Amino acid sequence: MDEALLRGLTPSVLTVLGRRGADFAAAEDAVQDALVEAVRVWPDDPPRDAKGWLVTVAWRKFLDQTRADTARRRREDRIEEEPAPGPAPGVDDTLQLYFLCAHPSLTPSSAVALTLRAVGGLTTRQIAQAYLVPEATMAQRISRAKRTVSGVRFDRPGDVATVLRVLYLVFNEGYSGDVDLAAEAIRLTRQLAAVIDHPEVAGLLALMLLHHARRASRTAPDGSLVPLAEQDRTRWDTAAIAEGVRILQTALARDRLGEFQAQAAIAALHADAPTAEETDWVQIVEWYDELARLTDSPVVRLNRAVAVGEADGPRAGLAALAGIEDSLPRRTAVEAHLRERDGDLETAARLYAEAAHKAPNLAERDYLTRRAARLNTRGSQ
Repeated sequence: MDEALLRGLTPSVLTVLGRRGADFAAAEDAVQDALVEAVRVWPDDPPRDAKGWLVTVAWRKFLDQTRADTARRRREDRIEEEPAPGPAPGVDDTLQLYFLCAHPSLTPSSAVALTLRAVGGLTTRQIAQAYLVPEATMAQRISRAKRTVSGVRFDRPGDVATVLRVLYLVFNEGYSGDVDLAAEAIRLTRQLAAVIDHPEVAGLLALMLLHHARRASRTAPDGSLVPLAEQDRTRWDTAAIAEGVRILQTALARDRLGEFQAQAAIAALHADAPTAEETDWVQIVEWYDELARLTDSPVVRLNRAVAVGEADGPRAGLAALAGIEDSLPRRTAVEAHLRERDGDLETAARLYAEAAHKAPNLAERDYLTRRAARLNTRGSQ
């Protein structure tokens, strides 16, 4: 064993470890361990590249020690964070977290996005789809929101309107998306309604209950999507519908109409119809007019076009659709539906296929694909 060689290589090995990010003290310890290993191994199995061998072994020793130190610190932190012995109170602070993330230093849209990501558990892609923006845009918005609140104290809760918006989007993602969050959103909205006397809180709770009441009938046993007009209404949860209608009526009686109450009123009209043919589409159009006045949302105008098509015929619906941008999600599917009802089966089939390509989830894609195939089969007969 050439000890002079080992001593001569030590400075250069230390330099390599320093370049890789090891601090000097830790690198020195790692090199000493590697030298001990060399004394043990080299007499029987000398390496061809002494320096390379020392660098590799020293770096492994450094990583092992770093991992061990990190694990030790984590164990110590867990011990320090453990509660004192005794019974622990059953506290659910989820709703409080929603309010704290809706910080006054953030714009409402940024607060909603941050809360959905940090507390609601939604992915950036899911949030972007809810906001109708590209995923990259939403990622930047969330990053800016994180930077904004990184240096502030979370001791000033946000406003109710922002929290309601978050709960609504969480419910929608749980109701129609990949993550089942609908029941959790209803639970938190019930908590909020119990402590805040506000007609829009009640309106949101009513809306959630009325939509959730139809959930069992929204998909077939094979997982395929069942549209509202074809759903088995005997499977609707009548108790949830009755509760939703009761809450809505109490909120509307206060004469402080908001968008969630208007949406709940539309849902109640659907729930009240014994059959799809008996739906009061004229009144639904009137409620969409109120909703459009309150929100000026392109999604509301899109849904209104569907209602107009049912109330006044498909051509009236197409006229209402004309002013809505083609890029709006599900616009193509709505136009396909109205074209089909107007008898233009060739155009409807093409639009259904195009809508299927843009569909946000597999169930919707399969449904639209089947509609296109059905019309193409009819057209070829």
